[in-house]
Amino acid sequence: MSGDNVNMYGGSGNTGIQNNHFAPPAADSGSPELQEAVRELLRLVGELRGQLPPVSARALDDNLPALAGGADAPQGPEERHRALLAVAGIAATVSTVGEPVVEAVRKVLGLLGAV
Repeated sequence: MSGDNVNMYGGSGNTGIQNNHFAPPAADSGSPELQEAVRELLRLVGELRGQLPPVSARALDDNLPALAGGADAPQGPEERHRALLAVAGIAATVSTVGEPVVEAVRKVLGLLGAV
């Protein structure tokens, strides 16, 4: 059987339906494909950093621990997601120079099941 299965118990004037949709399981943080995508992102971020104004470079640096996933990295998928979006935003401000970083962020987000 496919489609929605709706059960209503009591009340009057019940309207609407709540659908709970879940993202596909995220790639294992230890998966080789995800690790390679993060390494490539960090390489591209390193190249981009030298082309940014100092204030943007510092903002980029603030997000690197969450991307790299080191011992001093903030824990949690929300923090990594926030950092990925911040890096993509910074990269987008420098137009075509930042496009490879934006694409690398999209790839990592896809592997994490966040896109």
